[in-house]
Amino acid sequence: MFRAYAHPIASVLVAFIFSTPSSFAFDTPLSDQAVREAYFLGQRHDETMSTLLNKYTKLLPPPKTGPDISSVTFLTPFALLVQQSSEHTSGYSAQQAALDHRDQGEFVRIVIQIQLTDSYGSFIIRPTGSRSGSSAGFVPRPYDFWTDFDVRVSSKEQKLRPFSSVGQPNFICSQDSSCTLTGATLQFDFSVEDFASGSATIDVTPPEGDPISVDFDLDHLR
Repeated sequence: MFRAYAHPIASVLVAFIFSTPSSFAFDTPLSDQAVREAYFLGQRHDETMSTLLNKYTKLLPPPKTGPDISSVTFLTPFALLVQQSSEHTSGYSAQQAALDHRDQGEFVRIVIQIQLTDSYGSFIIRPTGSRSGSSAGFVPRPYDFWTDFDVRVSSKEQKLRPFSSVGQPNFICSQDSSCTLTGATLQFDFSVEDFASGSATIDVTPPEGDPISVDFDLDHLR
């Protein structure tokens, strides 16, 4: 859990954010004031920051069979700045956050979390030999298993193409340093101009199980 601590300046900024009617509009480009607000929110490291970022994530129910596409997150430029600020501790200033933002530019990031399940686990059945009729055995699921998932992002029924995408496996490791594959994290970066319509739909079709579709109303996100 995050530990709360006093920060008078950040408290004023948080009050401003939550009292302004347009606080969660999809703002871009961000003003200098918005960059400062995002910096101070990220530096709080408490429930206020996590509550804000949770608004950008949709949790999905586990499937009956197949992999568990557990969550989809849509991070606007403002949410990304809050998240990036939270990853820094002492020695990171609002001035440095503004410089980092200026160098990086603004974009949208979509993150998809996939969890393995009992029916789609860390091991798969494969023939133990190349000959027909060879007995089958269990082998580890490939670490890049997420490449079998079809992910489509659209806005106003127009399919969008990310300028960057990456996937990485997730593991749980024991004290003896042995690790077990538990899932994967997929990350897609898009230009902010792709979402001018104020809506976004993320469709994920797994190789097994039912597809999922998630809609984001961007007018309710800052």
